[in-house]
Amino acid sequence: MSSSETSHAPARRPLRLWPGVVAVVLQWVGLLLVPRVAPDAGLYGLIGAAVCVLVVVVWWLFFSRAPWLERVGALVLMPLAVLATRLFVDPTIAQAGMGNMMTFFSTPLLCLALVAWAAATRRLSAGSRWATLPVALLLGCLPFALVRSGGVSGDGQSDFHWRWTPTPEERLLAQGAEPLASPPTPTAPAEPMPTPAVEGATPQPSAQAPEQKKADAVQPPSALASPSPSVSSMATAVAEWPGFRGPDRDGVVRGVRIATDWSAAPPVQLWRRAIGPAWSSFAVQGELVYTQEQRGNEELVSCYRLDTGEPVWRHGDPIRHWDSEGGPGPRATPALSDGRVYSFGGTGRLNALDATSGALVWSRDAAAEAGVEKPGWGFAGSPLVVGDVVIVAVSGRLVAYDVRTGERRWLGPEGGGGYSSPHLVTIDGVPQVLLLRGARSTSVAPADGTLLWEHKATPGVSIVQPAMTVDGDVLVAGGDSMGGSGIRRLAIAHGPTGWSVAERWTSAGLKPYFNDFVVHEGHAYGFDKNILAAIDLADGQRKWKGGRYGAGQLILLPEQDLLLVLSEHGELVLVRATPDAFTEVAKVPAIEGKSWSHPVLVGDRLLVRNAQEMAAFRLRADPKLASSR
Repeated sequence: MSSSETSHAPARRPLRLWPGVVAVVLQWVGLLLVPRVAPDAGLYGLIGAAVCVLVVVVWWLFFSRAPWLERVGALVLMPLAVLATRLFVDPTIAQAGMGNMMTFFSTPLLCLALVAWAAATRRLSAGSRWATLPVALLLGCLPFALVRSGGVSGDGQSDFHWRWTPTPEERLLAQGAEPLASPPTPTAPAEPMPTPAVEGATPQPSAQAPEQKKADAVQPPSALASPSPSVSSMATAVAEWPGFRGPDRDGVVRGVRIATDWSAAPPVQLWRRAIGPAWSSFAVQGELVYTQEQRGNEELVSCYRLDTGEPVWRHGDPIRHWDSEGGPGPRATPALSDGRVYSFGGTGRLNALDATSGALVWSRDAAAEAGVEKPGWGFAGSPLVVGDVVIVAVSGRLVAYDVRTGERRWLGPEGGGGYSSPHLVTIDGVPQVLLLRGARSTSVAPADGTLLWEHKATPGVSIVQPAMTVDGDVLVAGGDSMGGSGIRRLAIAHGPTGWSVAERWTSAGLKPYFNDFVVHEGHAYGFDKNILAAIDLADGQRKWKGGRYGAGQLILLPEQDLLLVLSEHGELVLVRATPDAFTEVAKVPAIEGKSWSHPVLVGDRLLVRNAQEMAAFRLRADPKLASSR
């Protein structure tokens, strides 16, 4: 053998690139194309993308023909690139997906970066390849440093924006505080209710307290003139929409008939205005509308005029809840009763405010008193007023307070967790408060919190409200971290030996996650994931499924057999609440942005909101009703 033959090492075989290229292409098809072409197959697209990650790793380690040092080195550098990028990303990215977003989304980006690097440097020297490898992997992670997350949609899709663009909340704060309208003039005011000091209660702040100063900046002069709120005629009037999902907390609007031909008589916009983020809905009494919102580091209870949308008063607490899925702001809806508005914040603060002026009557840290840590998505249960107590669900535990003084009256049983609200029903002639909490459906006596009955099922996530059938059975919905798991029908009876609970059936035909359902004429209507569905309450069998409205919310107009849907995309939709088939009657755009809050219909006024704006519409009356008069 000649010296020239022995002086040169064997030529390196070229990289085998095609398996990696094919795997990466299929991976991005599963991530981007499949959910758009076949939304129901989105989960399979994710599974396929995960399989492609494994294919890329196997290809790179065993079939790429790359030097072994490069093969191992690339797989070691990948997690290091992710950790380095974490130091520079926006908090909404670092904490998104319960802190797992970067791990999940960086994998396909790093696979793409590895294959692209291998193809681009395949003819370079070993030194050049090693020098460019960490740069390529860091570039693969670079998108995370350039974007922020606005949360996720109902089907788990992330809402990405460029990092340097302001959020809707930041744009609202930049506009400054809006001028406040005058509150309605009280008529025949009653004597102020005394608010005696209670051990453990939060005292009403003095004029010099920082919290009061913040409230002073937004309250009208009439509210500031009197430190003790007065009770006006609102105390004796019944609120048209007293709180979460209406008078019976069932999403049913009775005695209203609207025009359904929206091509001829569409909803007429009365007003529209920007609002701070929250997933609260509305409470309505007379000419005033109440909701909750977040503005910077203040959690607000806000009052607006129904006819114009002008702000009347705001009460602020120096509190801020934020989570990566839902974003900032409170999650509950205020409750109205006897001239008071009761609010429950995202961190567990319960306030009683004068409904006319917004002046603070009393305030309690319900979470601390119940010994419950804030859950990942914040406290979401809306207050419920029953007689002389206001009841809140502190995750999976009920707490009741005296409406007059704020003194704690009782504390419900421990165990379980969830985001559902207390629900007042009457079963076998006995008023009781239901709460869905984790694996349990619990009923207690509203007077003292005594446990009446409890039903345990598969552990899960409790978010939506229970519902009643006309013959007194209870419908409960469960879920898990991935979505709804179905509905159970429970037969509850009260006999000589106490309460009994029997499960009639379990149905996967309707699987609400955080979207409440309604009951009408022997059927339940709601969201099965992101598609409307109807089931027969006799056996739980699905009657129809149709209409892709995302993770929206709905209310029922029983006199017209109509569902009024606010889609996740901000559209208003009318759908027939009949079991024969899915029938969409009308659809119009209403608000911009992801919409998870419940719509409210009072008379001919429809109120909708999301985390960035709210609007009011007038719905035309049913022309058949007008002609019959």
